[in-house]
Amino acid sequence: MAKIDIEVKTKFKNNKHRFITNLIFTSNWFRNMVVEYLKPYGISFQQFNILRILKGANNWLTMNDIKALMVEKSPNTTRLADKLIDKGLVDRKRSDNDRRVVYLAITEKGKELLTTIDNNPGNYMEFMNRITEEDAKFVSDVFDKMRG
Repeated sequence: MAKIDIEVKTKFKNNKHRFITNLIFTSNWFRNMVVEYLKPYGISFQQFNILRILKGANNWLTMNDIKALMVEKSPNTTRLADKLIDKGLVDRKRSDNDRRVVYLAITEKGKELLTTIDNNPGNYMEFMNRITEEDAKFVSDVFDKMRG
């Protein structure tokens, strides 16, 4: 990938403007790469995120908890969950005390899919070989600082 100045064919007024443009451009570039990578597995980026959350929880979570933990907040979490249930990747149950509360948990099939994805990183993670642990920590710290 070329420098951001060349990619977007512009001259930036300062490094902060260059940084924020680069952040947005690179975020979209990476997201598109992951979306393409996940296509053969039949899941979307958001569905992948839900599976990761449920695997990490290793227990039943409410839909509200899942929504709060999602990297990309989605008003369509129920629809995303329905698709995962249809594929046998997630189970759903309702609260005995409040029927409005819905819980989700990852199934064995869902865990197996994540293992398959993890064991086949493909080209989309190849770029990680171009950055050091120190680079990754520095950029992550900058992002944390931005969010306050």
